[in-house]
Amino acid sequence: LLATAGGGSSGAGGAGGDGGRGSGTSAAAAVVSDVLARLPANFDLEAVADKYPVSYSQSMNQVLSQEMARYNRLLAVIRTSLQNLDKALQGLQVLSSELEGVLRSLSVGKVPALWQAQSYPSLKPLASYVSDLLARLAMLSSWFSDGQPPCFWISGFFFTPSFTTAVLQNYARQYKLPIDGVGFDFEVRPEADVAHISQPPAEGVLVHGMYLEGCAWDSKARMLCESAPKTLFVPAPILWLRPVRVSDMGSAPHYDCPVYRTADRRGVLATTGHSTNFLMMICMPTNQPEHHWTLRGVCMLCGLSD
Repeated sequence: LLATAGGGSSGAGGAGGDGGRGSGTSAAAAVVSDVLARLPANFDLEAVADKYPVSYSQSMNQVLSQEMARYNRLLAVIRTSLQNLDKALQGLQVLSSELEGVLRSLSVGKVPALWQAQSYPSLKPLASYVSDLLARLAMLSSWFSDGQPPCFWISGFFFTPSFTTAVLQNYARQYKLPIDGVGFDFEVRPEADVAHISQPPAEGVLVHGMYLEGCAWDSKARMLCESAPKTLFVPAPILWLRPVRVSDMGSAPHYDCPVYRTADRRGVLATTGHSTNFLMMICMPTNQPEHHWTLRGVCMLCGLSD
C-alpha cells in the first residue's frame, strides 16, 4: 500500500479536480491506517535501565538506552501526526497547515518534513523509510531481549557516533588508556553472511550493513576491485572494528574510504561536533594507489536512497 501511495500525486496538491483530490485523500487515509497499524509501542526505558544499567565498564548499555530514547521521540512525532491527521480526515478536528503538509507528503509517497525534522538522516521514499524504521526498531528490541548481537547492523543506529565512541571507550577504560590515544584498526572478515557469525570478537565489534559505491569487492582476494558494468552499489564486507593504541596501528596498503550515512555525501556540524552525514574513514585493503579510488569517488554508505 505504501509503495503505491504516490499514485495519486495530484491528490492533495489541488492541481487535479475534485475527483483527484478525493482519490488522493483516500490513498493518504489508507496509508495513515497502514502505518499506524505497523508502528510498535514506544520502548520502555525504565525496563531498559533495569536490565542494562549504566556501567563504567560497559558503555554499550548507555548506547542502547539513548538510542531507544531517540527512536521514542521519532515514534511520538510520527504517531501523533498520523492520529491527528486521521481525525482531521474524518472531520473531527481542523486540518492545520502542519497536518496539511503531512497529507501532501503522504499522498505523493514522500517522508513528511515534520518527521524528517526529528529523524535520522535518510533519503528514502515513504515506503522504504517506514520499512527501514521498523527494521531499526526490531534491531533494538532484539538487543534488549537477547543481549548484544555478535555482529551489529551499523546502519540501524540513530546516532552512529555514540556507538563507535562507546566501543573505543570500553577499550580505553579496560586498559586504563586516554581515549584520544586509541583508534580503530579495521579488518575484513571472511564470512559472507552475518548468519555465519555466532560469537562477538574479544575486543571491538563486528559490523555489517554498509554499501560500497564506485567500486566492488573481491571476496577471494579480499580487496577492492573495479565495479561491474551498470552496478552502482555493492554490499560491503563484514568488518571488525578493532580498538588499538594509535601508536600500534598497522600500515598495510589501503584506501582511506570515507563512510557517509546517506548518498548525499554532505552534512553540517551538529552541536556535538559531529557531522550529520560523514561518519568515519575506514581503511580498505587494495593493491592500487590511493588516488586510483579517490578519482572514482569510492565511498561507503550506511543507507541507500531507494
